[in-house]
Amino acid sequence: MKNSRDLADLLPVVAAKASAFVGACKKAGIDVLITSTLRDNEAQAALYSQGRTTPGKVVTKAKAGQSWHNYGCAFDFVPIVNGKAQWDDTRTFERCGVIAESVGLEWAGRWKSFKELAHCQYTGGLTLADLQAGKKIQ
Repeated sequence: MKNSRDLADLLPVVAAKASAFVGACKKAGIDVLITSTLRDNEAQAALYSQGRTTPGKVVTKAKAGQSWHNYGCAFDFVPIVNGKAQWDDTRTFERCGVIAESVGLEWAGRWKSFKELAHCQYTGGLTLADLQAGKKIQ
């Protein structure tokens, strides 16, 4: 099972945008920790089962093969203050979201349903169906 935190596991264009995001956050005085990049289908299935068939809170609506993480197009992050993850700091997540958008990423904090403050992705204009059909982001 693979659930990476390494930007190098993202598609090159996504890795470049993620790196720009981390750098721009740092320049704005915000340290961020990348908590997830590429997830294989087994890791996605385990995450999807959380809060459904295994203990925990529901954290994703995406089944295996239905997440941008499965294609190296997405990453999750958390702001860090004094060495501690700030999962409940909505204001800082919003600042990070603006920064993500400024480097060409889609920030899931703007989604109408199931907002994910800790999630960013780059689709290159493609859909999940495109990726599932074998199309590649350039």
